Amino acid sequence: MTRTPASKALQRFTVLDLTRARAGPTAARMLADWGADVIKIEAPLTTKARDPMAEDRRDPDFTNLHRNKRTLAIDLKKPEGVVLFKKLATTADVVLENYRPAVKERLGIGYDDLRPLNPRLVYASISGFGQDGPYRDRPGVDQIAQGMGGLMSITGLPGQGPVRVGIPISDLCAGILLGYGVLAALHEREVSGEGQWVHTSLLEAMIHMLDFQAARWLIAEDVPGQAGNDHPTHAPMGVFSAQDGEMNIGVTGRLIWERFCAAIDAPDLVDDPRYRTSHERWQLRDELRAAINAKLANNPVAHWVDVLNEAGVPSGPINAIDKVFAEPQVQHLGIAQKPANGDPVTLVGQAIHMSRTPSHVQSAPHRHGEDTDAILESYGYSASDIEALRAKDVIA
Repeated sequence: MTRTPASKALQRFTVLDLTRARAGPTAARMLADWGADVIKIEAPLTTKARDPMAEDRRDPDFTNLHRNKRTLAIDLKKPEGVVLFKKLATTADVVLENYRPAVKERLGIGYDDLRPLNPRLVYASISGFGQDGPYRDRPGVDQIAQGMGGLMSITGLPGQGPVRVGIPISDLCAGILLGYGVLAALHEREVSGEGQWVHTSLLEAMIHMLDFQAARWLIAEDVPGQAGNDHPTHAPMGVFSAQDGEMNIGVTGRLIWERFCAAIDAPDLVDDPRYRTSHERWQLRDELRAAINAKLANNPVAHWVDVLNEAGVPSGPINAIDKVFAEPQVQHLGIAQKPANGDPVTLVGQAIHMSRTPSHVQSAPHRHGEDTDAILESYGYSASDIEALRAKDVIA
């Protein structure tokens, strides 16, 4: 079967994907979406090491994570399975894995095991807390990283107590950062001719994404707290109530403040000396919100979104997910895509546009082990070799 890449950008690269759950598969999806030949290495469904998500290939979560990849089922707990994997790794460009550090060492497929076989290999790892240090062997999941990394302490309404965000943000960010690191390592390899070990963790990704909130502590020793739907430093910026529901408004700087007050017919606010600067408005944000809500109550959200954007004031509705995909701009951007091969599903495409080598959704996830024979044949295994491996339950 001829492989059709999702893009021409990375089609020359082969990636062996050992990952499961979400963070690692996110990195693999990033590379697959840009055309890399991502071979998803799965445990046979008959083994305890199988991924429970993999059993329902049309589950929305699994489908979203594993499009544009090929699949190969190998039992890495069998010595013959490790030998087979190492043969694949001798010519691969990238290996992705998210085992706990000690597990890959026990299996004999860590970076130090594979580098002698392929010095050009980029070996990419995600773990919960890092590849070394006192927490390296702890199991890590997104919510633990959200809590330890500080995000839950600044999310939610003041006094509400810790709140997780509505997506597995440390998983997703760790996956995107690892994909970014892989691309940097492949680019550097063009100069040095050598691969390297690239790794990140859920904890590091979470702290990295704190960005200015982390800087507030590191630079000013200010511990941020919960600000709810208000911006932590600017006002009025947050959620406001119109006639038929809530909307977001973002006002920064004197000029936009003046435009905003004119657009909602509130000259008394712009002339009020208490609201002269953004800092002063932020300190009085609760009473300012009440005054703004009183003005907005005369018209529905759609009216104010049009009026404010026309005036150059950032604003928008607060959509449920179904309303997101009904937005005319979202439909114009084409981020909801049907696979090019005709699979009957709609998926979220890449958010990056490239003029010559665009990405598209080529296929929904393949069946478990669907490409095993074709992949092994491309590495020189004969039909009898493949049957012998299958007879020993090394492959499925």
